[in-house]
Amino acid sequence: MMTHQLLVLLIIGYIVYTIDIKKNFFPVPVVLVAIGLGLSFIPYFDEFNISKDIIFNVFLPAMLFTSAYQFPLKQLKQNIGIIVSLSTIGLMLTVALLGLSIYFAGGIFTSLTLTAAFLLAAILTPTDPVSVTAILKESSGAEQIADVVEGESMINDGTSIVFFTIFLTMYQTGNGFSLGKFVSELLLVSIGGVLLGIAVGWLMSKTIRFTQDKKYQVMLSVIGAYGAFYIGEAIGVSGVLATVAAGIFVAYEMGRDIKEDTLPQSLDGFWDIVTPILLAVLFLLIGIRGAEYLAFSGWWFAIVIFLLTVVVRFMVIALFIYGVPKWRKEFKNDLSTITLTAWSGIKGAMSVALLLWLEEAASGKDQILIALAFAAILLSLVIQSIGIYPLSKVLKKLQ
Repeated sequence: MMTHQLLVLLIIGYIVYTIDIKKNFFPVPVVLVAIGLGLSFIPYFDEFNISKDIIFNVFLPAMLFTSAYQFPLKQLKQNIGIIVSLSTIGLMLTVALLGLSIYFAGGIFTSLTLTAAFLLAAILTPTDPVSVTAILKESSGAEQIADVVEGESMINDGTSIVFFTIFLTMYQTGNGFSLGKFVSELLLVSIGGVLLGIAVGWLMSKTIRFTQDKKYQVMLSVIGAYGAFYIGEAIGVSGVLATVAAGIFVAYEMGRDIKEDTLPQSLDGFWDIVTPILLAVLFLLIGIRGAEYLAFSGWWFAIVIFLLTVVVRFMVIALFIYGVPKWRKEFKNDLSTITLTAWSGIKGAMSVALLLWLEEAASGKDQILIALAFAAILLSLVIQSIGIYPLSKVLKKLQ
């Protein structure tokens, strides 16, 4: 039955991708999630579920590797400073400010502990640029903003996992926050993941020379993408950052040493097919999975949390752009840049994976926290995805 259901989801995804000609106004992920919500009421899909392990082990490695190796190296070098800053220090500030804001706002709606508020903030911090970057480039010509958003999302996934695991442990055990432990774990997991990814990428770039057959070269890229992730998770470093680093290193080597003209086309031809398939199934499953949490009494609080995620992200980005003279000169029309970058911080696959992780760890408890997170993610995915095109148009006219 599972294979039949999967085939139905693939057919739905194909239809949506084919006929959705208004992607600027209704990005594909929004349409897929809405359809998934509708499918949740059909008994045929009752047993078709998604878990944290499925997202981490099946979907994320492929999506991360594709976005990393296809990310233009020139843009990465140009924006590496702000991308890394937003993904590390910026993410820390975002979690801190968002966690405190949720905690104090919770006093109006429902009682949340400070640790629970920070755990919720850690879930809602990762960004997912699916469909947003293309809209930004097509509607407003904001290529640099799109590159920053996409680059940030590749790195902050790994950082956010470290935050989440620390706050989840605190939430379950009641232990306090240790800055020293956090910093040491962040450095170990992050640096270890990057070094592993570079090693895997280097090995791929050398091994790929042993054959000119594009089928086996593509096969090797699959092994590298998933191998870097699985090895990283097995040895206790960031599998996310390992996969990203491997993808970037492979792209670097293809541009520098590997001279086969057909290799980039072969990789693109394969991953450009695999990625939309994975995305179609993933967002349909998110809709199916999230439907059970829609009927709860905390919607007003969820709306407030969603608004806080946008406001806090705006504040953090403004702090970086206005606070660093180099970036203040580099990003013209600062308010427009900050607004678009903040609004582009859509929650997606990683936030859902962390939420499902919490659900498994909670074992049926703390349903209000899980429901609030699911509702905030859905609000972000729908409202921000739909709003990015008209917002970019309005800001472009105001320039």
